[in-house]
Amino acid sequence: MKRIFITGISTEVGKTITASVVVEALKADYWKPVQAGDLDFGDAEKVTSLINNSESVVHPCSYELRTPMSPHAAAELDGIRIDLSQINEPVTTNHLVIEGAGGLLVPLNEKDTILDLIQPEYKVMLVSRHYLGSINHTLLSLQALQNRGLNVSIIFSGNENPSTEKIIAQKTNIDVLGRIGEESTFNKERISFYASQFREKLRSL
Repeated sequence: MKRIFITGISTEVGKTITASVVVEALKADYWKPVQAGDLDFGDAEKVTSLINNSESVVHPCSYELRTPMSPHAAAELDGIRIDLSQINEPVTTNHLVIEGAGGLLVPLNEKDTILDLIQPEYKVMLVSRHYLGSINHTLLSLQALQNRGLNVSIIFSGNENPSTEKIIAQKTNIDVLGRIGEESTFNKERISFYASQFREKLRSL
């Protein structure tokens, strides 16, 4: 069964929407190891509200932190320290989609980052969204992933920028899965639409 880790080049680039699409496409389970802030309606609840199948299981977070900020700082405010040994992948016989928090080098504590949650056997999907500086952020993120020998692909989020996408593809030779477009709203229907577009590519990862 596939283990797919979804990370992004920064925060608010479309990781949760991408996770919803992948979960729906594969009827996979979902797990967010660390949630910082938005505890009333966090990413797990958002995914639950967007998928449209009865097979996916949304697993509880290992850490739920009250403040929407870097996990290391949010944990400190909550009077705890994030311990990687307490972040254990849920037991499932289904495909599992794992969503990170922020970008790869977001600190979990004084030593570990989101990158340290990614196991060697995981397939990694990097979500890239176009903004001034996004080429640099994308290339640096890909370099960090490749330096660990990880299996990486890219998915673009938002409006098309052919020049940006072309130079990223040329410089990295990384598989580009496609794009989840800019939408006025995302609901079950739009997630199902994108899931149907990506299903075959995701099955062959």
